[in-house]
Amino acid sequence: MVVASNVDVVMPQMGSSVTEGTISRWLKQVGDTVQADETIVEISTDKVDTEVPAPTAGVVLELLVAEGVTVDVGTRIAVLSTDLSAKPAAAPVAAPPAEVAAPVAAVAAAPAVAERALVTQLAATGEDRAFVSPVVARMVAEHQLDITQIDGTGRGGRVTKKDVENFLAAHASGGGYAAPMAESTAITAPAVAPVVAPPAHKAPAQAPAAPAAALPAAPAGNGEEIYTFSRVRQVTAKHMRESIETAAHVTQVWEVDLGRVTDIRNRLKPKFKNDYGVSLSFLPFIMRATVEAMAAWPWMNAEVRENDAVIKRYVNLGMAVSVDDGKGLMVPAIKNAETLNLLGLAQAVADLAVRGRSKKLTIDDLTGGTFTITNPGVFGSLYGTPILPVGQVGILDTGAIVRRPMVVEGPDGSEAIAIRPMMYLSISYDHRLIDGAYASQFMAQIRTNLQTWDEEAYGA
Repeated sequence: MVVASNVDVVMPQMGSSVTEGTISRWLKQVGDTVQADETIVEISTDKVDTEVPAPTAGVVLELLVAEGVTVDVGTRIAVLSTDLSAKPAAAPVAAPPAEVAAPVAAVAAAPAVAERALVTQLAATGEDRAFVSPVVARMVAEHQLDITQIDGTGRGGRVTKKDVENFLAAHASGGGYAAPMAESTAITAPAVAPVVAPPAHKAPAQAPAAPAAALPAAPAGNGEEIYTFSRVRQVTAKHMRESIETAAHVTQVWEVDLGRVTDIRNRLKPKFKNDYGVSLSFLPFIMRATVEAMAAWPWMNAEVRENDAVIKRYVNLGMAVSVDDGKGLMVPAIKNAETLNLLGLAQAVADLAVRGRSKKLTIDDLTGGTFTITNPGVFGSLYGTPILPVGQVGILDTGAIVRRPMVVEGPDGSEAIAIRPMMYLSISYDHRLIDGAYASQFMAQIRTNLQTWDEEAYGA
């Protein structure tokens, strides 16, 4: 006889650097039945949005964490009973776990507002650690702390949950710290304890105005809509600003004749579709040509670390995937792309695109990239000036393929006008390591690889 039992659902560990997650949406409510491995909740972390499957079949007894609330990895977020006839004892409304119920009750209504207010506070002081998690935002708001007084031990001086706990413990006796009174102009979050303005002496002589995106959300006006940044959107914004402020961006634009590649693709498309179930686009050709060029110009596959550059002999090729109807971007990496032929790259592109749009990508998929290709040309863009991913020195932008009249040279040296399929390729690179001559020779090699495509060498 099988004995019924209760099974906890916990916030999963989504990677070694991920310590917390936010409940995005409950797909099951108290009293609902669920099958083993059926999705029960959608969560969001600093790295990725994903779905959490039920660990067993049963009935949902309790939902312990409300939507929009962030908790640590390992925290109980729901309870299932393997007894399908079990009756829930709790009302079918998700509530925060008991250990955080009190603070969440005061601030759960506006965690994003509290966080934006803290970002504004840090920006006004010139602090270079303006990203804080919702957990930290709530703790600081609840205890009416001045976050500029807290030493951050996270990356870039970021204040972590542990830093706030240590700060509170150090001042538990009431000595050594008193929360300063907020000025009348201090930015506060509705229904949240006021976020304290920093002491006047900490502001720079000419502090720049805080960007509009950092201001607290106001009620939407007529014809307006409020969009609150998701965790993925927040991290994307942070990384883009970090890249702009760290790397020395330079962009070149090249023009490539894809006539030979077009002919080969047209010939291979039926075989790839019928034999392998893969739709062959131009992207795998560009990927293969790029990886081959890196063999001759390896510095393009590197990472700058202060006064050193790490040259990587493996190529983890990042590919930008548009999600949420173009409102989001994920960049999974094809690991060891230098070992894949044209078919292998086409299969990897199709797999990552499908899993990216269905939010099935893992932390491993989204980390470790060494060079990135972004492909806005599929939407008609001619060329772009992409921002480097943090930790990389090169990103290639592919433009739309446009048939244009071009001057072509015949075997005997004669010239004629012909209609050719042309594409702009633009490369953004980090001038701290890559000079213009090096980038130009790398791009010239990519162009040669595409215009003289070697079927035998590159494989199909």
